[in-house]
Amino acid sequence: MTPMPVRLLPVFLFLALTSCTVARSLKVTQVVGSGMLYTVATVEPGKDRLQLHWLNPTTGQPYRTLAQVTARLRKQGQTVLFATNSGIYAPGPKPLGLHVEQGKTLVQVNNARSGGNFALLPNGIFWVKGQQAGVTETQAYKHNDPRPDYATQSGPLLVQGGKLHPEFNKGSSSFKLRSGVGVCEDGKVRFAVSAGPVNFYSFAVFFRDTLKCPDALYLDGSISAYATPDRNTQVVDFAGIWTVGR
Repeated sequence: MTPMPVRLLPVFLFLALTSCTVARSLKVTQVVGSGMLYTVATVEPGKDRLQLHWLNPTTGQPYRTLAQVTARLRKQGQTVLFATNSGIYAPGPKPLGLHVEQGKTLVQVNNARSGGNFALLPNGIFWVKGQQAGVTETQAYKHNDPRPDYATQSGPLLVQGGKLHPEFNKGSSSFKLRSGVGVCEDGKVRFAVSAGPVNFYSFAVFFRDTLKCPDALYLDGSISAYATPDRNTQVVDFAGIWTVGR
């Protein structure tokens, strides 16, 4: 094998490092499904430091931006390698449904049965407890409360037990940029943010068939964004931010 010229090494290393971002097992990649490009972060609970943030513990005020959370964690000696918005929220900004941080419930479960995507039942809760993670329908979660370290409620459920949400229509004309999270067949968590507008049906099929996630939850729509060390796509404030760091 011919040795690589020394002058090409910096370029090779740069491409290798930017093709996917890794923290222990974290991988951030670009994945195509049915012609749409998605940014997908693959996280392994227990190996990757997956956390949820809303209120700054010093000020008591919402963080609002991915950059604010990143700066706060940097002061604590953490490096954020991926961040994205949590579920749908209300003015404040305040999470519209359940929000658990470090085992503390800051917002209770929302049992709303009408009003936008959040209440397009069944909706659900994404939760993390140690090395375990799950996407669970809201009423089932209330019955089996796993007492998680972190949890967020949103809606609708995209996929439940391998089945798409019953209200999704392949021919729907409601196309928006969308973000979601799934717990997949390999036990890993996958966050996905579409690069362009997709309908619910296509988004759910992407989680089920391409990412192999039998359970997945919609997070939010057109405002959804993500950040890595070299990119930040956020344009409006958030309430609830997931981070993966080291």
